[in-house]
Amino acid sequence: MLPAPPRPPLAVDLDVDVAVIGGGLAGLTTAREVARRGWSVALLEAGRLAGSASGRNTGFVLPGFAADAEKVVTRVGFEHAKDLWALSQAGLDYVRDTIAAEGADGIDPEAGWLYVSKVDDGDALFRSIGLLGDLGCEVEGWPTERVRAFLRSERYFGAIHFLRALTIHPLNYALKLAAAAERDGARIFEATPALSIDPSGVRKRIVTPAARVRAGHVVLAGNVELQGLLPRVAATLVPITTYVIVTAPIDRERLTAAVGYRGAVSDTDLADNHYRIVGGDRLMWSGRATVWPRNPRRYRVALAGDIAKTYPQLGRVAVDYAWNGTLGNTVHRMPQIGELGPGVWLASGFGGHGLDTTAMAGNIVARAIVEGDETWRKFTPFELVWAGGVFGRTAAQLRVWIKRLTDAAAERRAKAREAARRSRPEPQTQTSDAAANAAASESIVPSDARGDEAEHAAQRRQDSEPADQDSHQCAGD
Repeated sequence: MLPAPPRPPLAVDLDVDVAVIGGGLAGLTTAREVARRGWSVALLEAGRLAGSASGRNTGFVLPGFAADAEKVVTRVGFEHAKDLWALSQAGLDYVRDTIAAEGADGIDPEAGWLYVSKVDDGDALFRSIGLLGDLGCEVEGWPTERVRAFLRSERYFGAIHFLRALTIHPLNYALKLAAAAERDGARIFEATPALSIDPSGVRKRIVTPAARVRAGHVVLAGNVELQGLLPRVAATLVPITTYVIVTAPIDRERLTAAVGYRGAVSDTDLADNHYRIVGGDRLMWSGRATVWPRNPRRYRVALAGDIAKTYPQLGRVAVDYAWNGTLGNTVHRMPQIGELGPGVWLASGFGGHGLDTTAMAGNIVARAIVEGDETWRKFTPFELVWAGGVFGRTAAQLRVWIKRLTDAAAERRAKAREAARRSRPEPQTQTSDAAANAAASESIVPSDARGDEAEHAAQRRQDSEPADQDSHQCAGD
């Protein structure tokens, strides 16, 4: 964590153009963009800036949404879906541009995201690549051979490579974003919970423990933390708690020989597993989602076991850090962005999307307030839907468990098919392994990506060499 100046709680009454409730990434982005446009803005954070999900995640900044692309196209049509994906990419570009302007020190951005399959379904992978490309994502397909050249795990088959994705230290990014917002005129108060809100009238009124705020617009930039303030809004979210570990330092040569890719890696649609190398010699690994928060220490062994199962050559790794974070998932798996009532705005439901969605939402809401821009209406098809309360949580937990079991069964079948193919004698007339691998590459990897094979091979050789001994601060809170 970078040094951060103390931000005192609100102690005197304020009258501002815009009040933002929530000091996560969406709230900070909104406050910054409102202030940059010359309006007065105050941000109220109940605890510490980015103290919840915004600062406790693995730092993936990804194009697209948690919702399946085909389902979004079916719901709103292709052109509308393409516009949504463009907005998501704009959010990713905003994060990248902010890092360039504020400095990458402590944020440590790395390019790329590999979405890896643990089953040998090349047709489904190819269809996904085609649709994502049509929607405007810069993606390429990696065949099994190329995936295993970078990720030395027999669990993995093909992958989708998202070239413009990023990984960052999310807490340090939030702190730099806050400093930028303050330079532009935003006023930020920590330890200042919003106890109640009166949204009626032209000037909205917010009560805090020591003072009141009057504002023409109020932005609710939070997830499950809104329960005490607006329980009906919070009830549209399923709280999902994810557990994260960071290993003790691993011999760099041994680590990079196993994990030769430096960007983000995901091998599931749910919480198991998302990981990346941090500090040059540690693995940050997340998974084991639950709908009721539990002590993260209970998951240290399980997550370390997931690493050993995926990369047995690393052996049993030691764990230096463990924590959890709770985010809000919507029923339709799309973010909640828009106007709840005159002058009351919502930016919420970011679970499963990646951090670009928070930047996208903050920009959309700021433009809507100051400029009257109506881009937010692109999200009106994804209305607030009650998440089912306790029954919804239970159903979500069952879905996680069932998906984990079905994925494990599908993985076993894929491995059995691969073993059967390897044990089958090859006819003399069949193509050689090298030719077959080349054919596989031709079938799924775009031509511009194939031209970079020599560069990738050189990068793998470079990654396998011991790096210098400088290390960076581990991500997390």
